[in-house]
Amino acid sequence: MRILITAPYHQTAQGELTNWFGEIMYRPWKLQERAYTESELIELLQETRPDALITEHDEVTAAVIEAYPTLRFIGVCRGTPSNVAVSTATEKGIPVFNTPARNAQAVAEMFIANLVTLMRNTLAAIRWLEGENWEEGAHTSYLQFKGNEIAGKTIGMVGFGAVGQTIANLLRHFPARIQYYDPYYTSDDPAYVKTDLETVFKTSDVVSIHLPVNDETKGLIDHRLLSLMKPDAIFVNTARAVVVNREALLEVLENRKIRGAILDVFDHEPPDALDYKLIHRDDVLATPHIAGATFEVEDHHADIMNKALRQFFVEDNKAIRQLVNRSVLAVKNA
Repeated sequence: MRILITAPYHQTAQGELTNWFGEIMYRPWKLQERAYTESELIELLQETRPDALITEHDEVTAAVIEAYPTLRFIGVCRGTPSNVAVSTATEKGIPVFNTPARNAQAVAEMFIANLVTLMRNTLAAIRWLEGENWEEGAHTSYLQFKGNEIAGKTIGMVGFGAVGQTIANLLRHFPARIQYYDPYYTSDDPAYVKTDLETVFKTSDVVSIHLPVNDETKGLIDHRLLSLMKPDAIFVNTARAVVVNREALLEVLENRKIRGAILDVFDHEPPDALDYKLIHRDDVLATPHIAGATFEVEDHHADIMNKALRQFFVEDNKAIRQLVNRSVLAVKNA
């Protein structure tokens, strides 16, 4: 069985796949510094003739799957397979695997770092110091940049999946109080309080968004909810921009109805003029979609993918027999 890997994949994980399946062809998208386009991926598939594909950011569209419908599986090294035409793959009988929680630790650590930075006025203090404003005998910096601690604050999570739970586990040691809204999940940990969406916005010192994109979540965070926040509260979105009405967020910031915002995602990437209105605000700490950008994430996604493939194809003898039988039949009919 030949597997084409276009995602970054460490050597140990490649070796495991070789032992389980046979031949590995490694053509990571990072070598060309961008993902494979639809036409490029079709050409690569036809050139290498793999039995399966493990990808990350490449455009695995319906056209790609239609052009190469014999794949035994598609692995997507992302939290959600949003770059893959999953419905077309399903129609063709191609299972799609993804790597949930691959970046949970990375996003959680970035959340903590940015929250501390905003709450302690660190960036403003650095700019003040670099501007050579420190005068002899003055306590200006101590008074001007005095901030707040995370300890004792209430952190509200909108969505409580892998990222939210990882953040909560870190925050409990500050300690901070965790409450969350998630209609599809209930934690067994009594330290985490499940509540309704309005309560999260009304009573939290920090509201953090951890939602996937679907018909239910697009634009869910609107002016009504944002207006419920406390005047000293902080809004955080490291998930997906489209779940938040950016005009409403900009309005509450401009009217000083909340303390500030931490944003890592934007409606347009690269940003448009309205996104930049948010980015340039002094009460917004903005980063260019890098919350999940660590070298370790690539190791995590390879390990998670291999675990899923091992469970499905190697440990499940029935599945592996079906896989082998399909491969033999394909060779006979070639």
